[in-house]
Amino acid sequence: MSHVDHLQELLGLPAVDFHPAPSPLPAADAAAWRIAVNPYDEDPPWDEVFDEFLKTVDPGKVRALIVGQWGEAYDNDSSFPINLVIAAADRLTSLEAVFVGDMTSEENEISWIEQSNVTGLLSAFPRLLELGVRGGSKLRFPPVHHTRLRSLVFESGGLPADVVRGVIESELPALDHLDLWLGVSEYGGDTEIADLAPLLSGSRFPGLRHLGLRNSEIQNEIAAAVASAPLVARLRTLDLSNGTLGDEGAAALLEGQPLTHLECLDLHHHFLSEEMERRVADALEPHGVRVDVSEREEPWDGRGAEGRYTAVAE
Repeated sequence: MSHVDHLQELLGLPAVDFHPAPSPLPAADAAAWRIAVNPYDEDPPWDEVFDEFLKTVDPGKVRALIVGQWGEAYDNDSSFPINLVIAAADRLTSLEAVFVGDMTSEENEISWIEQSNVTGLLSAFPRLLELGVRGGSKLRFPPVHHTRLRSLVFESGGLPADVVRGVIESELPALDHLDLWLGVSEYGGDTEIADLAPLLSGSRFPGLRHLGLRNSEIQNEIAAAVASAPLVARLRTLDLSNGTLGDEGAAALLEGQPLTHLECLDLHHHFLSEEMERRVADALEPHGVRVDVSEREEPWDGRGAEGRYTAVAE
């Protein structure tokens, strides 16, 4: 399974597709501009569309940019559009949010999206508040320092452990929102609990209030580690959704530290029994915690725990 949708918004701004053909356009600072081309539909190349965008929309007022399909993304990695965006940094002086790889499975399966080193965007745009990336193949994120970034999102069917370690080793004092789709080993998701330990210890990212460790084939192990993690005490929202979470992982959460301070616990797409769903809700909802235990799944071919699957893989 690998269904993902196009972004509907970024930085709280509605996503708007830019097309070179003349048409009424919103103000430059009123939209999250998506630049995308269809390489099979005689569209102009991505660099030409991006150049036209910079000529048509006041680049100095653009606040959010969404990089969609830039060609045959399984052959051409994201350094192509990223380098063009970086080269325009002196014109995109108000840019506060970038998302790279906004493609659906009909355009490219998430595992086919060839990424690259995305940290150049942080170096080029010191005012950036949000950075999002879809696709884990060839993705690199060496440790970086950035004083303003408050949201970092990686959507992947397999997130490399060295990317996770690079994120955790980065100096991001303003980071409030971290969302990691860890994925499965078949598609490069080789993160282990030990890689997450410095994050879960609470020694990193003092401002972090939302943590997503999602879409993982080791979701039960993650839940058990989170149950005793010092970081959790300062979170407002905890997202362990889209993975292979079963009763054993949910029981570890309930038997660990109190979670009643949370505003939301998201476990949707799970393999919990009805009884465990009720136990989780009964333990937390009376304290005002929003609990999402929707999308109960059944293992493939009746294979029990071995037949559990993440929401996004290929």
